[in-house]
Amino acid sequence: MEAIRNLKIKTSTCKRIVKELHSYEKEVEREAAKTADMKDKGADPYDLKQQENVLGESRMMIPDCHKRLESALADLKSTLAGLEETTGPEVEDAKKTVADVEMQFPTEDA
Repeated sequence: MEAIRNLKIKTSTCKRIVKELHSYEKEVEREAAKTADMKDKGADPYDLKQQENVLGESRMMIPDCHKRLESALADLKSTLAGLEETTGPEVEDAKKTVADVEMQFPTEDA
């Protein structure tokens, strides 16, 4: 069924974006620690500036991921709403994903 296939795709998309978001958050922590370490050791100013740029780029990815997650979650919810009468493992997985995402990342409309 086409609707179930779309539901599986949208569910996987939400899960992937959540993983990406966690990855970027870990990257920011790692790069912030590296930058602080370089400052403490008195690293070359050019190298320090480059490291600060890396940290800044990593920080910019987090809001982008949040926007993409909100969009993907809205798509998943609308697809799920169209399948109210349907049951099955895909529908349950989608409902669980929506609940998990809303619990971890509360949005304005949740």
